Amino acid sequence: MGKAALEVTGASHTFHSGGSNELLALNDVNLSLEAGSFVVVIGLNGSGKSTLLNAIAGALYPLDRGKICIAGKDVTRWPEHRRAGLIGRVFQNPFTGSAEELTIAQHLALAARRGRRADFRLALDKSTREASEARVLGLSMGLEDRLETPMGALSGGQRQALTLLMATMVRPTVLLLDEHTAALDPRSAEQVLRVTQELVTRELLTTLMVTHSLQQAVRLGDRVIMMHRGRVVHDISGARKRRLRVDDLLDYLDEVRSAEMLDESAAEMLRRMYV
Repeated sequence: MGKAALEVTGASHTFHSGGSNELLALNDVNLSLEAGSFVVVIGLNGSGKSTLLNAIAGALYPLDRGKICIAGKDVTRWPEHRRAGLIGRVFQNPFTGSAEELTIAQHLALAARRGRRADFRLALDKSTREASEARVLGLSMGLEDRLETPMGALSGGQRQALTLLMATMVRPTVLLLDEHTAALDPRSAEQVLRVTQELVTRELLTTLMVTHSLQQAVRLGDRVIMMHRGRVVHDISGARKRRLRVDDLLDYLDEVRSAEMLDESAAEMLRRMYV
């Protein structure tokens, strides 16, 4: 067993607490990721997938209850900007986290300084530029000769691949991918998935990836977690993950939907009895 890169213990969070729209988004979530593991998170809409990533990143702060540790550090009370030195994150929207007017080289220069004291230098020194060119070349998208191109001139797929590269230039303890191919066309999504697999495998990055795609869940990673109503309801790894098929996940989702319908029927019955 490797050292845990991420430990989530008893994490709970309620939106609009005490109001008519109260929603228990995380319900006593426990999750441990070994260093170098690649975990895919799936679930129905509103199951808590993105809320979990926000909690880990510090964008959902503070938790109602629970504890989050990254590389052995208790970061539960750390705000998002303080956790940024430990976390790389890629969002669904290819335009999040980049500026249209800045060039590829300028974005890479900023990414290379993640976690350091802020400054306004946007030029790559020679050694960093050479390293950046090599990393961009590894994307196999023909961008290595376009480092002076503004990000706004790139396609969504190119931009998302570069955002992924930026998120990992300074090795993160945990890489969070929040449906990072959902807004792309199929060809671009496939390119970004290829880059994702290559980067995660080559760098042995500890990765937590949220997706709605059951095909991606089957194909990628070494573990699949299914969430429902803010809880982890299935955790599939090892030989089970290697044998996993889309039909298996569909069966699990059908079970969740059936339970949801039963819960709704019971609630309606109670309303009729007591209202």
